Amino acid sequence: MRDLRSVAEQIASALPAVVEEVVLTGSVSRGVADDLSDIELLVVTTEPLDLAECFEHACRVGLSSLDTWGPQGTEVSRVFGYYVGVPVELTWWARDFAQASVTALLAGEQSSAADALANGIALRTVGLLADWQERLRAYPEGVAAARIEEAALTWGGFHPTGFLTLARAGERLALIEQLLDDAARVLRIVYALNQVWQPTSKRLAARVQTLPVRPERLAERIEEALTEPDPLRAMLVMSELQADTVALAPNGPNINRARRWLNDVIEVLSEASALAPNRR
Repeated sequence: MRDLRSVAEQIASALPAVVEEVVLTGSVSRGVADDLSDIELLVVTTEPLDLAECFEHACRVGLSSLDTWGPQGTEVSRVFGYYVGVPVELTWWARDFAQASVTALLAGEQSSAADALANGIALRTVGLLADWQERLRAYPEGVAAARIEEAALTWGGFHPTGFLTLARAGERLALIEQLLDDAARVLRIVYALNQVWQPTSKRLAARVQTLPVRPERLAERIEEALTEPDPLRAMLVMSELQADTVALAPNGPNINRARRWLNDVIEVLSEASALAPNRR
């Protein structure tokens, strides 16, 4: 496998003077890149650049087959291309926007950018990344508490038997939507409990393995729920994981309600699962 860190350094050194900070993020910065990995770089400029200017700079560096993704016309420009055959993603931020973004993350904005910056590597720097990482080192208690309560918001407020509608034939999409949302909320609570900036869901098993506060077999149970063909069993696995998660959380209106409600959900699903074979 090509040395992606070396390729990233070549790109960083070739960028123009308007670029003052280049941060290597993603799997390469974490040292877990494989043959399928790309290079992800945050490019911070002294002044705002529009997408056309970012394309021009990327082209001059040597990137080819340029394209973009995500919303356009915002303060963030995104350029994708290939550098000597290696896929590269460049995310361009102006310095003022970058500073405001870090402040927003510390105030509770939901984004994987906090984790990306906290684990980023400066390939070209005027000291911005070091300052951001120092600020992000302390995960605010208030952010953790608010994130936990928000994550538990949807767990309660309707009759637990409502879940049985997701077990009907032809409701697989609705079931998967529910399971995915519940899994995302479980992870939001677990990362907040550990006061760790939440990353993306890639390489989940490895990422949660080091967290001291987590339900047993966290990643494995999410995988089981999402791949279980029996809808009742899938919902039961996820509901039990949710219950184990809120049991670890501090008291709060939504968490306390979720504890009571999830116990009822588990009882309903367990009874339905026991009766299911007799209905066939």
